[in-house]
Amino acid sequence: MIDAGPMKRPPPSNGAGRRGLEGLRVLVVDDDDATCELLVAMLGSHGVEVEAFTDAESALTSANQRPPQVVLSDLEMEGTSGLELVETLGASHPDVPVLVITGHADLSHAVGALRAGAYDFLVKPFDSGRILPALRRAAEHHRLFSEVQRLRHQVEEGTHFGSIIGRSPPMRQVFDLVARVAPTDASVLVTGESGTGKELVARALHQKSEHAEGPFVAVNCAAVPANLIESELFGHSRGAFTDARTARKGLFLEAAGGTLFLDEIGELPLETQPKLLRAIQERKVRPVGTDHEVAFETRIVTATNRVLVDEVEDGRFREDLFYRINVVTIALPPLRSRGSDVLALAQHFIERIAARYGKDVVGLAPETARRLMDYPWPGNVRELENCIDRAVALTRYDHITLDDLPERLRDHRPDRLSVDSEELEHMLTLSELEARYLRRVLAVVEGNKSHAARILGIDRRTLYRKLERLEAGDA
Repeated sequence: MIDAGPMKRPPPSNGAGRRGLEGLRVLVVDDDDATCELLVAMLGSHGVEVEAFTDAESALTSANQRPPQVVLSDLEMEGTSGLELVETLGASHPDVPVLVITGHADLSHAVGALRAGAYDFLVKPFDSGRILPALRRAAEHHRLFSEVQRLRHQVEEGTHFGSIIGRSPPMRQVFDLVARVAPTDASVLVTGESGTGKELVARALHQKSEHAEGPFVAVNCAAVPANLIESELFGHSRGAFTDARTARKGLFLEAAGGTLFLDEIGELPLETQPKLLRAIQERKVRPVGTDHEVAFETRIVTATNRVLVDEVEDGRFREDLFYRINVVTIALPPLRSRGSDVLALAQHFIERIAARYGKDVVGLAPETARRLMDYPWPGNVRELENCIDRAVALTRYDHITLDDLPERLRDHRPDRLSVDSEELEHMLTLSELEARYLRRVLAVVEGNKSHAARILGIDRRTLYRKLERLEAGDA
């Protein structure tokens, strides 16, 4: 073996030959020492990192240990031939293009190598004017192949992104946004109705960030009593208040080096919000009962099922805090707008829950699948999971039937608009159609006007005006 090792880059050249080759890792395989030395010198002078071998077995060993971007190989060699090298590399490293070297008398062998998977061939004697352009094309082929593989991997992740299941366009947008913002330290606000999986998104942000090795600490702001939330977040000293028998460092410091997830941030008491804002801005907390501050390095991710813009307008949430936590917003779609994701999630839950219960349940009966698709899922993914949990526990078969579903699903009949061109007198006016749809959306979200406005794609004031006109018409 002739090992050139990583080549030191020569001084910059004005020639075009170096363009696109610096840092490229190339293996040269030829049983002629002189040819190896020539290629090592030629390619090394253009910034290429070259390793040269006089036998194919050693080259394959090196490729398995540290794959190159391109291989240059002679065809006629003792032992393992160049053709066998092409076939072996094609099976183990399909992204690595092989340029085969041959003489004029062996062109038929070169054609055989192309059929076996070689990228291109070079005829001896060769010079830099021919070998460098061929090398650039091979390097570009490697780059494009790797890019395609990366995109395919992203498509696969679109169905199962961390712990999040989904393949619908709205969820693909969520996955793309998570992937782009996770490596940064930007504050993220996750919005969406209850049960849509906001904590799963927060965990995905953590797992794909540089803080992944640190702790993930989650707290539901709505579940902590108002008089204890400050101590829960910032910590306290011993004796700071009744029952404070020992000191506690608080969740901001417990999450040091990781991610702190503040769920239901919209429920945070108004009097606590300025202290949270200062902690996030200054990256310091002051434990209750102390007069000193403690620095922290923690990523902050927040979530809410409220429309915080409305909360700010109504004076229930500080505007400065809203803009501090809302550098990037990730809006989770409700389950009813995710199409066939319902069935993908249902299958995922069936497999997981059946394994837990030790039952041989493998899927959904066709009529059950249709009913799951028709149902509006006001409780979103959490409601679907509970539904499947119940069904798996009760079913006597290997597929979930309609009888296994909760009564509300068995009795549900989807609202469908039927228009018959032969019965014009029964057609609806636009105002009647809008009125029926408004009532239906409000029924699905149980009267929550903020959620209804978000589904309808209008602001809350517009919804109020429409409802006022509707009520006036009914009067």
